[in-house]
Amino acid sequence: MISDNSLYTLAVFLGSAAMLLIVLYHFLEINAKDDMKAAPVVSNERKADALPAKAR
Repeated sequence: MISDNSLYTLAVFLGSAAMLLIVLYHFLEINAKDDMKAAPVVSNERKADALPAKAR
């Protein structure tokens, strides 16, 4: 059976690891560069086709 001290140590370690992963994720997400080459360019004619009939 696991002792209270081992359980406490495991909880502190897993909590610290989770917080470090969260901080790392946010750091990488903030500093990620957007890839504008992947976004298709839509012509003005296609943009007008996307509007409902009442909006024209």
